[in-house]
Amino acid sequence: MGDHKEQPLRVGAAVRRRRRALDLTLAVVAERSGLSVPFLSQVENERARPSRRSLERVADALGTTAVELLAAADPACSVDVVRADTSELTPPAPEARVRPLVRGHHQLHATEFTGEHEEGRELQHRNDKLMYVADGGVEVEAEGRAHRLGRGDTMYLTGGVRHRWRATVPDTRVVVVEVADHIDAVEDQHAAFGRR
Repeated sequence: MGDHKEQPLRVGAAVRRRRRALDLTLAVVAERSGLSVPFLSQVENERARPSRRSLERVADALGTTAVELLAAADPACSVDVVRADTSELTPPAPEARVRPLVRGHHQLHATEFTGEHEEGRELQHRNDKLMYVADGGVEVEAEGRAHRLGRGDTMYLTGGVRHRWRATVPDTRVVVVEVADHIDAVEDQHAAFGRR
């Protein structure tokens, strides 16, 4: 009950819904992402599973994040168990893996990153984010400063902060928990002061 172990995550439907909501053709998404139309068609029809990097490229082309696409890939449910021995996304290489810890369209997203992480990619999320280093170490660049985090360390990033991070130790495992982009968690400061 609520255990989706035997059902692989269907990210293709989420990609198609997002593309159609933006009224984009496969050709436009292919051009923006640098991926081929046939491959994107296979992804949308669940005949191909994108690597983490390919999903990030598709997400960028669709003006969203890979986390948002993964969250939209499965219908919401009140109780769901995500087993440790399953991976929802095909790893791009044996040393790198990303696994959603929460499935469905929810207010909260949690993702586990294991191994290498692409340090060159700058991230910026609408809402707040927490990074927890379960194993290994990372370096996070945020607001012009580099922060080194080790096992057991956490970093809280307020929504809107531009940042990038990379693993500094082999077999690093990082858990990222964030408020979903579709949630309007950032309150207008002027409105907040006006209510006092």
